[in-house]
Amino acid sequence: MPITRRTLLASALLSPLEARARTGDPTILDLRPGKLQLGPPPLPQTELWTINGQVPGPVLRVKQGEEVFVRLINNLRQPTALHWQGVRLANGMDGVIGLTQAPVEPGRHMDIGFTAPDPGIYWYRPSAFPNAAEQKARGIYGLLIVDGRADPPADLEVLAVIDDWRLDEEGRIRGPFLGAGDVNGAGGIGALITVNSQPTPQTFTARPGARIRLRILNACSARLMSLGFEGLRPLVVGVDGQSCEPFEPARMTLPSGPGSRFDVLFDLPRDGAPQPGLNLRGGGLRGDSGGQPDSRLITFKIGGEPLPQRGPILSQQNPALPPIIKLQAAKRLDLTIERSQSPDPRQTWTLNGVASHGPDAPPLFTVKPGQPVTLGFINKTGIAQTIHVHGHALRVLHLLDDGWEPYWRDSVIVAPGGTVRVAFLADNPGKWLIESTILDHAMSGLAAWFAVG
Repeated sequence: MPITRRTLLASALLSPLEARARTGDPTILDLRPGKLQLGPPPLPQTELWTINGQVPGPVLRVKQGEEVFVRLINNLRQPTALHWQGVRLANGMDGVIGLTQAPVEPGRHMDIGFTAPDPGIYWYRPSAFPNAAEQKARGIYGLLIVDGRADPPADLEVLAVIDDWRLDEEGRIRGPFLGAGDVNGAGGIGALITVNSQPTPQTFTARPGARIRLRILNACSARLMSLGFEGLRPLVVGVDGQSCEPFEPARMTLPSGPGSRFDVLFDLPRDGAPQPGLNLRGGGLRGDSGGQPDSRLITFKIGGEPLPQRGPILSQQNPALPPIIKLQAAKRLDLTIERSQSPDPRQTWTLNGVASHGPDAPPLFTVKPGQPVTLGFINKTGIAQTIHVHGHALRVLHLLDDGWEPYWRDSVIVAPGGTVRVAFLADNPGKWLIESTILDHAMSGLAAWFAVG
C-alpha cells in the first residue's frame, strides 16, 4: 500500500518512499558508503555510511495498522541489524543480534516486516554489538512515521532530525570508536550540529497564524540537549512516539536524550513578532543559559496573509495502552549503573555489577505476559545516562510513588547520582533488551535483557 505523502519541508531530507503490503516488493534500505557536504566549504564532502545514498535514511511512512515491509541490504564492511526504537513490534523484528536475530553479514540481505500498531514518530538505527556506535555515528539511521486516524490537523509539518558530527580538519568522521575517552566519559559528542544533515539554522516559511506540527528526533550519538522555543507557545502532543494530552513544556524547554522524539504543535504569531524558532539551549539540561549563548536550530519566517483562526489543539493518550498499571502487583527490580574496574573497554559499564551486551548474560528477570513491572534505574556515576527498554511503553513514576507522568516514554534520562523509576505492562512476548541509548556505553557493557513468556 503506498505511503501517504505529505509536504516535508526539510530540505533534501528525503522524500518518503513507498511501503507495500507483503504481497508486493519490499522497500529497499541499501546500506552503503557515500558522501555528503556536512561541514562548511572549503571543507570537502564527508565520507559517510548511507542508506540509499542519503543521511538520514529514507523517511518510511505508513498508516496505523499497516505493515512496514523493508529489505535491508548490507553493503557495509561490518555485520549489522536495525532496531526500530519505540515500536511495540513482534520480538523477532526488534533487531538485536544474538537475542532476536542473526546478523546481516556484509553482502547479504534480510527482509523485515511488522505491523505498526501505534501512531507517532519512531526511528530505525543499528543495534549490533560491537559496531552500533560506529554505524550510527557514520550515518545509519532514519525516521519511521505512523499516521494515526485522529492525528491533530496542521497547516505545515516540519521534520527536525538533529545530529552532531565529529569531523577532523579535513572534514572526515573522527574516531576512534569505543575509544577510552568516549567509553569512560559522556560518549561521542560532536561540535558540528545539523538539522536534517543541513547547516543550522534551517528556515521554513509559513503564513501568520499557521498551525505547525514539528516532529523532533535527537539523532545524536551521545548529546543530551535542552531544546527551547523562542517566540512560540508550543504544546507537546506526543513523546517517544506515543500520543498524549497536550501540555506546555516547563520553561518552554524540552530535555532530550539520544533517540528521544517529540511531536509539538503551535500556531505562528499574527502580530509581526520577530522570527520565532527552536534553539539549542547553551546551558544544556538545566534549561537556562548556563553562561553560554543559545544557538538557533530552526527559524520560522512568517509572511503573507494571515490564515483563519484554528480551534484548540486536541490530542489524547493512545487507547491501546493500559489506563492503569497495578503497581501493587508489579515485579520490582532496581538496576544500579556503575563503572567497572575492568581494563577491557567493552566491559566499562555495569548493571547490577554485570557488564553485558545483552545476549551474553542471563536474563535479569522473566515474567508472564500481562505482568506489571517496575524498574528503578540508579545512577551511581558522575555521567548522565539514558536507558531504553525495548518493545514496551513506559510510565515514569513520581519520586513519592504517588502516580506517574501523564505521558509514555521508551527511554529515560538518569541524572548523575540520580534515580528514575518506571512502570510498564509486560504484554509483548519475547526477549527484550534494556540498553543505554548512548551507544558508546551500550557497546561497553551498559545493556541487559529480560524475557516475557
